[in-house]
Amino acid sequence: MVAAARPVSPPSPDFRAVYDAHLAHVWRTLRRFGVVERDLEDAAHEVFVVVHRRLADFDPQRPVRPWLTGIAWRVASDERRRARHHREQLTGDEALGRQADPASGPEAHVAAAQAHALVQRALATLDLDRRVVFVMADLDQSTGPEIAEALGLPLNTVYSRLRIARQRFAVAIRRLRLVEGT
Repeated sequence: MVAAARPVSPPSPDFRAVYDAHLAHVWRTLRRFGVVERDLEDAAHEVFVVVHRRLADFDPQRPVRPWLTGIAWRVASDERRRARHHREQLTGDEALGRQADPASGPEAHVAAAQAHALVQRALATLDLDRRVVFVMADLDQSTGPEIAEALGLPLNTVYSRLRIARQRFAVAIRRLRLVEGT
């Protein structure tokens, strides 16, 4: 009789590999969650302090990005509580600015920057609880179950927040376009 082999789980990811692969994502995510430019470096540092502390507990069979986004959401929430007296300004995301084809000329760069600024202003109208779900689902392409696990929320709460966030985001885009005449 042969004993059944135990399934071998993949090893925990290496901290440096996670940091190198996901720093830009964490930075963009914190910006999307309303962390002001001057606080981004500290907030990203705090995210990776938590990652370093909790990496041994991470299930390597799960995707890393939703887990990181959940940590970033909590750090951004803490940051917002500490900085309530500061006026928050969402700024441009260099990665989105680079998406325009350099050969397409300056008009394409300006249009991409304006579109990005519009999205950032519309995101700023969402409360953080809905914004995090919207960003994770529609911008980062995380699934509902991944979001629920990363944020410690019931799945139906995720879907409810996402539905409302999508509606409010669409309304904000329409309103901003009317105000700006675009």
